[in-house]
Amino acid sequence: MRINGHSHLLPYPEEIPSFMKEKEIFWVDSARKHMLQKGWKRPITDSSFFLNEKLEWMDRNKIDHAVILNLSQLYGNCLPLDLMKDVLAFQNDFNAKVQADHPDRFTCGFVVHPRDTNVALKEMERCVETLGLKVLCLPTHYMNDAGQWKTVFSEETDPILELANTYKLAVEVHPYDGEKFIQLENKSWRFHLVWMLAQCADAYHFYTLNGYAERFPDIRSCFAHGGQLTQVNLGRRIQGFDGRPDLFENQLHPRKSVGHKNIFFDTLVHDTLSLDLMVKRLGGTDQILMGLDDPYPLGEMESEAQSSYPGKILDLALDEDIINEEQKGQMWEQNVLRWLGK
Repeated sequence: MRINGHSHLLPYPEEIPSFMKEKEIFWVDSARKHMLQKGWKRPITDSSFFLNEKLEWMDRNKIDHAVILNLSQLYGNCLPLDLMKDVLAFQNDFNAKVQADHPDRFTCGFVVHPRDTNVALKEMERCVETLGLKVLCLPTHYMNDAGQWKTVFSEETDPILELANTYKLAVEVHPYDGEKFIQLENKSWRFHLVWMLAQCADAYHFYTLNGYAERFPDIRSCFAHGGQLTQVNLGRRIQGFDGRPDLFENQLHPRKSVGHKNIFFDTLVHDTLSLDLMVKRLGGTDQILMGLDDPYPLGEMESEAQSSYPGKILDLALDEDIINEEQKGQMWEQNVLRWLGK
């Protein structure tokens, strides 16, 4: 099988509750040309943003199954608590219906916000026990009830991870909202092209230093976009840990988590040099899974300008002897299944 471990799906305009447009939280225009929020507008660059068109796209590209993550725009950061609950419930109900209607084609994720632990735990119980969802989507960073921005792997989120461990969930760690707490002008797509990679690396920094993979051994976490800066930055983290041990009291050495069986990365690093580094860094391909990040333009999509198509990076890696045919097949199938716990 060919399984895409990182995909997204937009509701059709008529599926989005009216309150979300009325309150300018998130909506899609009737022509299906743009997704919108208050003061924000983004073009819908491919028809496969939507369900029926997604299925056709998958068939054309011989993709048998896809993991549908939550929309990054619906993490719920900075919303009033009651409104946040309604927004996340809509997102989770939408994904649950997609999975229920097409279980052979989609495994869908659900999202909770760590701001209110009791609310998050109740929504987790509903999503797992009632909706049958087994992939927990977490943002790399969130704003807590005191208005502070935190990495998602902090003491405040321990109860969420404890329950995820009880349910033996797959966890997807994905960046967004950088422009809300990184005090730079939002220009030249810098938050997607540069800062998203830093956000992933920051979350991984604390995930590994604080030993979450050891503390919660039944969670399998995947870091989006190949954890690209994570791979490049390991040497600097080791240097810092060894050079200033006073700053890392009771924390684990960065080397300890490299290649851990429960820490995964997707393939979306955009070039074979980056993929080669990841393979060498992790000591092989066992912890790498196919992730296309479709249908976004930064995903591995059909593109004449880039001579691109879904699966191109693994084909190139095979041609350049970075991986072999067996490893390629494992990244498309078995590694995704291991992350999902299937």
